[in-house]
Amino acid sequence: MLMKDGLNISSAERISGAISQVYPDFAAEQFLQQIEVGLTSLELKQRVNHFIEVLAKHLPADFSACHHIFTQLKPHWDYGEPDDPLRSFAAWPVTDFVAKYGLDHPDLAFDCLRYLTNLFSAEFAIRPFIEKYPELSAKYLKQWATDEDYHVRRLTSEGTRPRLPWGIRLQAFCQNPEPNLALLEQLKDDDSEYVRRSVANHLNDIAKDNPDIVIDMCKRWQKDASNNTQWVIKHACRSLIKSGHPQVFPLLGFTKSPKLLAEDLSLVNSQLTLGDTLTFTVQLTSTSMSNQKLAIDFVIYHMKANGQLSAKVFKLKELTLKSKASIELTKQHKIKAITTRKYYSGKHKIAIQVNGKEVLIKDFNLTVPD
Repeated sequence: MLMKDGLNISSAERISGAISQVYPDFAAEQFLQQIEVGLTSLELKQRVNHFIEVLAKHLPADFSACHHIFTQLKPHWDYGEPDDPLRSFAAWPVTDFVAKYGLDHPDLAFDCLRYLTNLFSAEFAIRPFIEKYPELSAKYLKQWATDEDYHVRRLTSEGTRPRLPWGIRLQAFCQNPEPNLALLEQLKDDDSEYVRRSVANHLNDIAKDNPDIVIDMCKRWQKDASNNTQWVIKHACRSLIKSGHPQVFPLLGFTKSPKLLAEDLSLVNSQLTLGDTLTFTVQLTSTSMSNQKLAIDFVIYHMKANGQLSAKVFKLKELTLKSKASIELTKQHKIKAITTRKYYSGKHKIAIQVNGKEVLIKDFNLTVPD
């Protein structure tokens, strides 16, 4: 099933069924007919917007009346089939309707989003309000951080992520994440893993623009940290590990300056065509008298259109290497077409990175057929 199939005519029937129960004037038959027009040709976000536009034709123009309807939906909501991983998508147009038509009614809109977020996370819908009403948003978010519903608590973190995938980038928080740090502090040891994972992802977002803030915060949290908070710290630092930030490795218990002999990086084939597998073997030997904890990654330097190389880091292995011991690791990495990268023919590179520092590098050539 494609992601866009999470919004189909069955989703529209679930929406109309719930709304009809609380708003008898809802023209369900016309709504479904209009939803169906051109639906199959639309991609996911286009479908969300299409549903919103059609909903707007059949709901009151007064947003306070929409608020009254939306905040009565849950007792009548059809939650879909339990084995359908996209069943929550049906509520996505409802939450985003609030973002589009409730923006001039923030208090009513915040009440809607709090109510609706456990049908489909309002993490996208809340962002226009954060941009337009930063002080009012901060007031609600502070309250929501202690809400009894873990969906609402998660929204406090997820909705304020600076770089939420698919969401509006919150540039103010990219530049200065300080307003959100107290919220994350409140949620870092939450009972819900769903909430804690959001906190970790939020910190990972911050680390891309303000790495030192995340390092300092995690150092402070690490003192007397619970197992849950330790997990948050490790997951929050994953981009810092990939980028080789020098302070993150001792923070996570890795050896600060490992003593190694990087003996060899060998490639089975250095002449590849797009779709082939890059197979490599790396050999490392400890020159230390002590055990060393290592985070070993590999880096692919992809050729760009301008001839420059762009690095992409991949996890290889975390291990403890005993004194004077050697390790040999072999990995197969398929160089395949993906929607997020365009490949170009030419010289590429593969490097081995240990605790953030490159220790070995080799060239390989990639041919991309016309």
